[in-house]
Amino acid sequence: MFGLFGCRINFNIEERGSIVSNTLKMPANIKKKFYKPFRRENIGLVYILPWFIGFLVFGLYPFIASIVYSFTDYTLLKPPNFVGIQNYITMFTTDKDFYKSLTVTIIYSVVAVPCKLTSALIIALLMNMKLKAVNLFRTAYYIPSILGGSVAVAIVWKALFVNNGVINSILSTFGIAPVKWLGSPASAISIIVLLNIWQFGSSMVIFLAGLKQIPQELYEVARVDGAGKFRIFYKITIPLLTPVIFFNLIMQLIHSLQEFSAPFLITNGGPMKFTYFYGMKLYEYGFKFYKMGYSCALSWFLFAIILALTALIFRSSNSWVYYEDGGKS
Repeated sequence: MFGLFGCRINFNIEERGSIVSNTLKMPANIKKKFYKPFRRENIGLVYILPWFIGFLVFGLYPFIASIVYSFTDYTLLKPPNFVGIQNYITMFTTDKDFYKSLTVTIIYSVVAVPCKLTSALIIALLMNMKLKAVNLFRTAYYIPSILGGSVAVAIVWKALFVNNGVINSILSTFGIAPVKWLGSPASAISIIVLLNIWQFGSSMVIFLAGLKQIPQELYEVARVDGAGKFRIFYKITIPLLTPVIFFNLIMQLIHSLQEFSAPFLITNGGPMKFTYFYGMKLYEYGFKFYKMGYSCALSWFLFAIILALTALIFRSSNSWVYYEDGGKS
């Protein structure tokens, strides 16, 4: 009887399971309509959805809005008032600080970018050698590039060069009078350039990766032919490293033209606006004077400069960027 009862239970379970499954079974057209986006082959869309929403809200919308606002007299306190190209006319005609900030930024980029790339290349060549604890040195040289853009480092950098700072304290022990590092136009911008050069870690890592990709057979053949170190460097290393130089040049140029935090925190544009960078002008007109429309026009002019210089570098790369197959870009 127990066996019969057990069979009865099994039968009920199977019967009820079939009834429930038939009840919950969804028509094929409805299932295809509502569950297709969540299939395994489409699950990647779910993962990129947060990034896509962030791109629309914090990327695409501000990009389009800034174009519209650049043609308006928008003050953040009143609705935008369309003024056409008046902001751009004011930029080139009546704004006296426009050319000053643009000149300072260009001088800074012309000096800082080559010095930074040269320092990064020299250190990368040293880190490419077989040295003891080379990984420790690579980490030590890379850390400044992580911390260099922070507010804390800029404040510490300023504390080093103020009148009663660490640098002047060290000089006083040797009987040297204190130097007004931040009070002289030449020394003030030099300190900001030095901070930028100190952040060469990211460029160094990219140079080091490029050096690792150069075939060692080329160096061995050159040594067998009697080529010296300088000739090997000039004829093999530099030509095969030009794609990496090309990439670093573009990235560092864009970064230098957008410089803001270092001059803002260290010198605040002084002395006599000799460190009044273009990025500071954008910030002041947008968030200090509340002239957001004019600030957007300034930002789009900077975008045009970056676009033009980048296109010029790409165009010139046909004559100086080489690849392993011996061809040019």
